[in-house]
Amino acid sequence: MATPGAIQLAQRLRALREQAGLKQSELALIFTEDGRPVSSAAVSSWERPKEPVMLPENRAEPYARLFTLAGAPRRMVPRDRLTPEQDTRRREILDGLRDLMDEARGGPAPADVARAAQYRSWFFADGGPVVIVIPDAGESAVGPLAAETHPNFTALHRYADLDALFELHGHIRAENDPSLPVTFKPASMVVADDLSSHLVLIGGIGWNPVTRRLLRLLERLPVRQFESETLKSGDLFAVGHGAEERVFEPVWSQTDGEAHRELEEDVGLLARVINPFNSSRTLTLCNGIHSRGVLGAVRALTDAQVREANEAFLARRFPKGEFGMLVRVPVFHGQALSPDFLIPENILFAWPDAPAQRRERG
Repeated sequence: MATPGAIQLAQRLRALREQAGLKQSELALIFTEDGRPVSSAAVSSWERPKEPVMLPENRAEPYARLFTLAGAPRRMVPRDRLTPEQDTRRREILDGLRDLMDEARGGPAPADVARAAQYRSWFFADGGPVVIVIPDAGESAVGPLAAETHPNFTALHRYADLDALFELHGHIRAENDPSLPVTFKPASMVVADDLSSHLVLIGGIGWNPVTRRLLRLLERLPVRQFESETLKSGDLFAVGHGAEERVFEPVWSQTDGEAHRELEEDVGLLARVINPFNSSRTLTLCNGIHSRGVLGAVRALTDAQVREANEAFLARRFPKGEFGMLVRVPVFHGQALSPDFLIPENILFAWPDAPAQRRERG
């Protein structure tokens, strides 16, 4: 349920827009022309009277700057072109918006938590579209219900990593405006137009050829996944080359033989970069050695018990928005546990490795 502060913030945003005589679509266009792509659906979600979506932190200053101007502004004016009186008014509006945002969160927030508001990883302010690519299951994993001739044919029986898909698809739908286009399709049915969307790849190279190809394209991300003769059930991750190479393997229970061992820890890859096919969209990898690693990578930012702290960690650690992490995914009685990024042992590798610098709110 929305807090009183969240409702007041939505009312304030609507009042600012209406005072300027702008429609939601016109405001969205002004932001987009200023290099901050946003859809009218996103503007509507920030203003709706019931269950409004929190205004991202990085949108507050442009809002204040735009509505500093008298009349009905039709474009964004750079801050250095504001008069002293206009800049004073800008700061007043901005302080008021931030106070309401603090109230909406339940009180003043630490800097890293405040930044996490703009780092809601599965909120797409530009209106999408979002395409989730899932693996086709191998022939040995496909059951009889996958056959179209079966009277109880179920298409999802053809695909793998369904736990991760179910978790993520529902979360993205809940995080965004209902009008956001969110689709999922198997790797075998991906077409060229899909690649220019916000692209989410679920699963590793074994069953998802789209993941295999894009990992080769992402040379900046220093993580590779490869088939190994020592592991038949999944594909390993490695960082570095030659003598400096580090290979990350799952952890198994100590048993009398391989047939009786159980998976105790898997490895997940969670990465977010600019989409190499469309620089205004993102590419997100939710990968793992096994399906538990894939699910752990997804649940790190969907599980209500850890996602807020994990988002704050990402906002603080990767302020530019691009990152790649190999994470430890504990497995208990066959169930993947959501990795907590605040436990240092859970971060096996992080890119980029330069420490994040704190920045003042301006």
